[in-house]
Amino acid sequence: MSEARELRFASKSDARQWSWDALQDQGAARFPFPPHGRIPNFAGAEAAARRLFEEPPWRDARTLKINPDSPQRPVRELALARGAVVFVPTPRLKGGFHRLDPARIPRGELARAAALATMTEYSEIVPLEDMPALDAIVTGCAAVTVDGRRAGKGEGYSDLEFAILRELGFDAVPVATTVHDLQVVAGFPIEANDIPLSLICTPTRTLRVAEPPPAPAGIDWSRLSEDDLDAMPILRDLQAVQARRREAGR
Repeated sequence: MSEARELRFASKSDARQWSWDALQDQGAARFPFPPHGRIPNFAGAEAAARRLFEEPPWRDARTLKINPDSPQRPVRELALARGAVVFVPTPRLKGGFHRLDPARIPRGELARAAALATMTEYSEIVPLEDMPALDAIVTGCAAVTVDGRRAGKGEGYSDLEFAILRELGFDAVPVATTVHDLQVVAGFPIEANDIPLSLICTPTRTLRVAEPPPAPAGIDWSRLSEDDLDAMPILRDLQAVQARRREAGR
């Protein structure tokens, strides 16, 4: 694992490919297989989740946004068990955000509520205009650096989710992730729209980032095509919300 900590990559693509390969080759990947092309599940995800909830503000959070991927299922379940209301984006931003309220979920069914396959039995979709301020965020990663850089699976959904909340007028809040130690590398370049990490939890370590990279202020609409907007209806919804707000402000 010390090898990963010394590696620097020329691109996020190179970093995520190395991490995917390392997780598979060293037997650290967990279902679903293969780890490639996704936010990879990993051995020790439960231990990493427990570490995360030892750290403020996640420890005391009442509202959290948590990604829908497999390695963060233990994070979602623990958050619900601790009484936090959890917001989970629909995969590929096809819809809005699932709202999971533990007060409305039987205690013995929190695991089902936290699982993407059965989440809809317990959640409601929240319109953008009804989204509350969040205390903190948890995101999935394919690779990370100790100074708070992240590489997702390469499609930019986590960055867009963060930017949507900024466009709604919310302040930037701290972002954490849970990953395997093999996913922590020395460096790779990032872009201005990439979300920063304040906390990285692995099964064996807690890495607090003293000076995360700058957080994006909103969506860089120039990166998005009409096809992108059609594929992610929530972005059309956001434009409609912003138009209504502008009209109301006149």
